[in-house]
Amino acid sequence: MTALQSASQLAAEPGLEAFGNDPWWIVLIKALGIFVFLMVCVLMMIMADRKVMGRMQQRHGPNRFGPWGLLQSLADGIKLSLKEDLIPRSVDKVVYIAAPMVAAIPAFIAFSVIPIGPEVTMFGVETRLQLTDLPVAVLLVLATASIGVYGIVLAGWASRSPYPLLGGLRASAQVISYEIAMGLSFVAVFIYAGTLSTSGIVEAQQHVWYAIVLFPSFVIYLITMVGETNRLPFDLAEGEGELVGGFMTEYSSMKFTMFFLAEYVNMVTVAAVSVTLFLGGYHAPPPITTFWAGANEGWWPALWWLGKFLFVMFLFIWLRGSLPRVRYDQLMALGWKVLIPIQLVWITAVATIRVLRNEQYPPYVTVIVIGVFFLLVVAGLLAWGRSAERAREEEAAEMAAERQAKRDDPMHGGFPVPPMTAAHYGSSVAAEEPRFQPVPAQKREEVTGA
Repeated sequence: MTALQSASQLAAEPGLEAFGNDPWWIVLIKALGIFVFLMVCVLMMIMADRKVMGRMQQRHGPNRFGPWGLLQSLADGIKLSLKEDLIPRSVDKVVYIAAPMVAAIPAFIAFSVIPIGPEVTMFGVETRLQLTDLPVAVLLVLATASIGVYGIVLAGWASRSPYPLLGGLRASAQVISYEIAMGLSFVAVFIYAGTLSTSGIVEAQQHVWYAIVLFPSFVIYLITMVGETNRLPFDLAEGEGELVGGFMTEYSSMKFTMFFLAEYVNMVTVAAVSVTLFLGGYHAPPPITTFWAGANEGWWPALWWLGKFLFVMFLFIWLRGSLPRVRYDQLMALGWKVLIPIQLVWITAVATIRVLRNEQYPPYVTVIVIGVFFLLVVAGLLAWGRSAERAREEEAAEMAAERQAKRDDPMHGGFPVPPMTAAHYGSSVAAEEPRFQPVPAQKREEVTGA
């Protein structure tokens, strides 16, 4: 009974009554629109990836197929679909075939709760530019992101090959590490907005964006979204240098394409989530609203949302073209030793500030709390930097001692090179016949026929 009462209370949350009343054909149009938008974004993002990085590296990107090379991604997709579909003999076929779909489908589901605009008139029907919303919509995004990694893990396991298996294990460890920090960055938003529904969070940012108020959470979310999507500099699950191609080494044709589709759709989804939670959603930037009262009416908010979305997507390309791939131990250390501790301290500070404001304490108390938080963060970073410096110095000292020991004793560490002189073995062995006898020149000529 209590569970039913809680469910009814959540269903009655303000703002959610606008959903669930659309005709079935409006729901179908919005669902089809989301699918088309995601597929077009994937094609354009692959194209932008190659074009922008080409310009960053002082070269041209694809410029042959279509005007300005815009149809190159479509040509690549057709080429991959027509390739021979090879399935290794030793794989687990059921899991091997299902893994790409498990990786791709959850990313499409997560986009269903993203608000792109307010209520508009669509074919004479008043509806929101959002497929649906839930009292716990943001948790749906986290849940689908968690399920998506199962496809990567299953692909590595079902391939029955060491390199895909290592890539799948890396992906699972990476997602666990960075999803914790991502979830903690959402907590600060929940505390300020007072709701977990995406439309409610957007409405709470009418006056100020949470990227400004909750700047540490916004920065950490940007880092974790790159780790969550396995993009450079955090693409350790693929690691072409050491894992050949990672979890998708044994895949070809359309199955190989599905993994790329899943990666880019995940990028689109996490970028849309960042716009929703931190960048004001579909609300126009403050400078525009000051001189244009109708900036947040009609279909215009969809344009503001699209501009913010493209900005976040550009960050993915910028990072990929600017930063090298990190080591795996550095990746894990960043997630567990830096991001999660900072988030825990920051959430404590945010909760304290909200309580102080609700209790109407003087503003200087809030300033003191923020100052203490930054002092703790700076002290923690300095301590971590000193610890890392000491570890590097100890490692350098050990390496120097090892090199010196090898110079002093050629047999140090069991190095399999015999000494050059018999005196090293002692007088009892010195008189023995040498181990390695040089071959006389005459014998060499007989053997080689020279």
